[in-house]
Amino acid sequence: MIEVKNLFKSFTDKDVLKGISTSLESGKTNLIIGTSGSGKTVFMKCLVGLFQPTSGQILYDGLDFTQMGRKEKKEIRKKIGMLFQGGALFDSMTCEENVLFPLNMFTNMTQKEKLNRVNFCLERVNLVGANDKYPGEISGGMMKRVGIARAIVLNPKYLFCDEPNSGLDPKTALVIDQLLTDITTEFGITTVINTHDMNSVMGMGEKVVFLHQGKKNWEGHCSEILTSDNQILNDFIFASDFLKELRKGAMGK
Repeated sequence: MIEVKNLFKSFTDKDVLKGISTSLESGKTNLIIGTSGSGKTVFMKCLVGLFQPTSGQILYDGLDFTQMGRKEKKEIRKKIGMLFQGGALFDSMTCEENVLFPLNMFTNMTQKEKLNRVNFCLERVNLVGANDKYPGEISGGMMKRVGIARAIVLNPKYLFCDEPNSGLDPKTALVIDQLLTDITTEFGITTVINTHDMNSVMGMGEKVVFLHQGKKNWEGHCSEILTSDNQILNDFIFASDFLKELRKGAMGK
């Protein structure tokens, strides 16, 4: 479990995160939602150590990540997989080489062991035979799946995904959602996803945290969203007429 306690992050004179406290549950899909500028990306970057919080605590299974030295943080980072918004693949590397990269950095495995692990992960994301292809030779959805394979190659305990459906068509987005859900369940990973895609929220969300202007405005299960009386959340969620009608049905109106 990841626990966040009274987290603040400021840049010069701008307060971006303003006292966020929440817990991200083990073995589940935890979604961080909110409008652009709500603090989602800064929050995730604090969680993975790309930003140092101004104050507050981030506890990984009871260990305070914010107070660790570089060596201790590296041990935690070995347990973290990260799927970046654009995939962030190395264009000059093949799919195999991209997935191999973390193994070369963080393990002492033999080359045979590394390649076996790479092939397992590519197979798990349904990319058998894509080893020698370059990012420029595959589709956006395939690039996201290579990114997922790279994110899980170290068998992480925690998986962070920043807008995994960005730039994808609805059908491909559903494939990515299902893949992340399956991987979370199969490997018991604590998965944390930044998203504003309401299809993802309703389809895969278990724990949902809604950020507004740098503060936690609401949290709960995705099934509770449709009947929430939080007006700020409702204005964000039910922006479309379709979702407004869905809410009416859930409320029995």
